[in-house]
Amino acid sequence: AVEYATRVALALDCRISERTIFHRKNYFYPDLPKAYQISQYDLPLGVGGHLDVELEDGSHFTVGITRVHMEEDAGKLIHAGGSSGRIDGADYSLVDFNRGGTPLVEIVTEPDISTPDQARAFLTQLRNLVEQLGVSDVNMEEGSLRCDANVSIRHPGDPFGTKTELKNMNSFRFLHRGLEAEIERQIDLLETGERVVQATVHFDPATGTVSMLRSKEEAHDYRYFPEPDLTPIELDEAYVQKVRAALPELPVARKERLARQYGLPPKDAGSLANNRPLGDYFEALAAATGDPRVSANWVLGDLSAYVNAAGIEVADCPVTVERLAGLLGLIADGTLSGKMAKDVFEAMAATGKDAKSLVAEKGLGQISDTGELEGIIIRLVEENPGPAEEFRQGKDRVLGFFVGQVMKETRGQANPQVVNELLRKHLGAPGG
Repeated sequence: AVEYATRVALALDCRISERTIFHRKNYFYPDLPKAYQISQYDLPLGVGGHLDVELEDGSHFTVGITRVHMEEDAGKLIHAGGSSGRIDGADYSLVDFNRGGTPLVEIVTEPDISTPDQARAFLTQLRNLVEQLGVSDVNMEEGSLRCDANVSIRHPGDPFGTKTELKNMNSFRFLHRGLEAEIERQIDLLETGERVVQATVHFDPATGTVSMLRSKEEAHDYRYFPEPDLTPIELDEAYVQKVRAALPELPVARKERLARQYGLPPKDAGSLANNRPLGDYFEALAAATGDPRVSANWVLGDLSAYVNAAGIEVADCPVTVERLAGLLGLIADGTLSGKMAKDVFEAMAATGKDAKSLVAEKGLGQISDTGELEGIIIRLVEENPGPAEEFRQGKDRVLGFFVGQVMKETRGQANPQVVNELLRKHLGAPGG
């Protein structure tokens, strides 16, 4: 747990404390029957970091990291019988203690996030970072990544106002909606002359509204004191450097490398860098094919669509790197058109067979034989003198009619490039 927390702190460019201790945070709530939580107070493991965040429009902003500290998890409350899933109106409540006592890492940010869009972008990038560090599976629905959001409204240049805390947002969508609702609630209060009360608030996704849960405690309310049963942790420079040396290539660095090394657009490089298994698949495919742009298009297109629809991991995809490289080779040598290759890919995913076997079985190869195609084209030109003459008079769009007829005759298997060349040869130059 200490190593995982150190990984996170280093990846966020925090300064690692040489000595850190644990405290007891005292409060009473049903999810913590011993009435205190083991946490870190004035000597957190990491302090003073930052995370550079990219928005969808390509702009960037920086979020300061106040601290990274460790604490134990509490139980999970389940309120049954009510319509809202909250304690109000519930017939009874259950407490699931299975995760109680599990170590967790808490990351506290500076007040550098100004909009719900920025909050979602920050959390998305943080999730990708933590996942690639191997610290957590960061599944929000299962509670392995949780988010509490403090909200404070102010006019530009004014000091921060009273803050409220949105607890346990369990999806990126609910985080965004919850922040919008709480911002609107605070603005309405201030515009009507009322004041914002420091409190913990709850967002109800069903109604899109925010309601008060309880007043928010200050630090002194928790009566922190050193945990007597845990010794201080010494993190010397040798240990920190050992953990730092074992860090994987982080998403931001990988994005820059992919864009530089393979000539990928920033958006494509970012998508691959933020998904390590997908990025690894791409790099292996690019090495096998020698064509990184085509490889990226297939990995981010058909392959991603398939694994997402199938609900599987990239490692479990039946279309391995070697098999997809074989398919792309058939496109490169003219055996398959791009459209035909997509059909073959679907068959590969369904059967686990390689592309060459499927092409042979189904007779899917692209027809590039000029002799075979020329016979079809000569006949079509003779059978359609009107369109042929229109083409010669300069109506180049008529070429599409003949291409369509050739494709119909060959059941879509004719090589479009060869067909175009032969048609222009036998129709004569337009306008001539």
